[in-house]
Amino acid sequence: MLKTLDIENIAVIEKTTVDFSAGLNVLTGETGAGKSIVVDSINAILGERTSKELVRHGAENAFVSAYFEDVSKDVNNKLNELGFDAEEDNSLLLTRKISASGKSACKINGKSATVSMLKEIGALLVNIHGQHDSQALLNPEQQYVYIDMLLDDKEILNEYKTAFKELISIRKRLKVLTSDESDKERQLELLDYQINELEEADIKIGERESLTKRKNLITKSEAISNTLNQSLLMINGDDENAGVQSAIEQSYNSLLSYDELKDISEVFCDINDKIESAKDKIDDMLSSIDFSVEELEQIDERLDLLYRFSNKYGASEAQMLEFLEDAKNKRNSILYSDEELEKLSSEYDDAFDKTVKLADKLSNQRKKTAQIFEKRVMSELEYLDMPKLKFVVNFDKGNLSSVGYDKIEFLISTNPGEPPKPLSKIASGGELSRIMLAIKNIIAYNDTIATLIFDEVDSGVSGRASGKIGLKLKSVSENTQVICVTHSAQIASNADEHFLIEKEFKLGRTYTKVTPLDFDGRKKELARIMGGMEITDALLKSAEELLNANR
Repeated sequence: MLKTLDIENIAVIEKTTVDFSAGLNVLTGETGAGKSIVVDSINAILGERTSKELVRHGAENAFVSAYFEDVSKDVNNKLNELGFDAEEDNSLLLTRKISASGKSACKINGKSATVSMLKEIGALLVNIHGQHDSQALLNPEQQYVYIDMLLDDKEILNEYKTAFKELISIRKRLKVLTSDESDKERQLELLDYQINELEEADIKIGERESLTKRKNLITKSEAISNTLNQSLLMINGDDENAGVQSAIEQSYNSLLSYDELKDISEVFCDINDKIESAKDKIDDMLSSIDFSVEELEQIDERLDLLYRFSNKYGASEAQMLEFLEDAKNKRNSILYSDEELEKLSSEYDDAFDKTVKLADKLSNQRKKTAQIFEKRVMSELEYLDMPKLKFVVNFDKGNLSSVGYDKIEFLISTNPGEPPKPLSKIASGGELSRIMLAIKNIIAYNDTIATLIFDEVDSGVSGRASGKIGLKLKSVSENTQVICVTHSAQIASNADEHFLIEKEFKLGRTYTKVTPLDFDGRKKELARIMGGMEITDALLKSAEELLNANR
């Protein structure tokens, strides 16, 4: 249910907080005081379209937040579907900021969201029914929902949906098999090419990693070999240049000619011995290096092939092999499509027969339920001072869909002798609200929407009928939170929580405030509604009697 609504800079409301109760919440106030602004704010937080004109004059932004408690499983499932985490205590916080330029910034449980996400969540939280806002009731494509809520055996609906889903699955597979022959040939040609290419490649799982490691080792060995050979060249020299060793030997031989240079000649002798030792070690290292230029070229070619295949068939060897297996299955499916087609056709016929039988069974249950529903709606409407209205649930047969083949539409006749016609064509705003109130009272125990808002449900209704509407709203509120904007003292007297919407004028500006009323405050407000400008003792007494009568 909607627990707390915070509003800032929406029209003439500068800042206010409304804490709703679980039962019947009533909003009253003089015409133009701002009652509709509260409903507009709730619409905004539910993702409905807004205008920059909603932002209070002089303010940069308007802000609305709504805190819900005990949200349903359907709401939490929708949150998860949209990528949001449901709270452990089943609470939910929706916020929306509207800038003076008309842009919106929305959040769900503190996480950024889009307006469309708010709307998807909002549809599961609140139903708003105003004089011109009963779209769910007016939409024939949605009217079956009310009947399905009252089915005695709801398992038949689940059985039908499962059967229809299987039927669609088989039909999709049949559609693939019955594609034209030229398309089959093109598919086979492509599949054969892909299969041959992958089979010839003889891909092994993990070989790319293994080849890369081997290449790194070979590349390192090549660099070491090049360094050692360069060192040998510097020691031995070549045809054009004498090496280091030759220069050392020449110096050594020159030094031997002089006894006085014996110490120095011995140093050169040691150097020569170390050079010989270095050459031996270089020779040993070169002979031990396992390096092949041809092998490196082969590895490069293989890695290049695997890279090209990764762009065509999958990033890893496992994905490439999965692609190969899938291609083989597709080829077999096409090659043996006649057998598969015959098998699937038989499965489709069986699934279709099963689905139709379940659709028949579902339709029969709906019609039985609809007969009871019609009588209960007319009984409720008679109580609400609409005794001459005839309510009919009309059934037509359409194509199979995910909800059956029934085309259900609510029809009414407001005058005796007149044939029933669709609600959308003849029902007034006040009639629609009362019809919705009657339906909601019937399905209150089955409806998953936790909050209902009725905007001036008493419009054009006499005092006697208003009293009955108030009692009916009270009845609905025993199972569903109800928020009602009204000008009726009879309806307001049934409230569990009564809020007064009133204007104030300060420093040349208009401000609207929302005040929860105690018993005395309610008595004065009911007297105002009943009597207008002058509140007499008699009106106050009548208001007190009305409140006590509806306690």
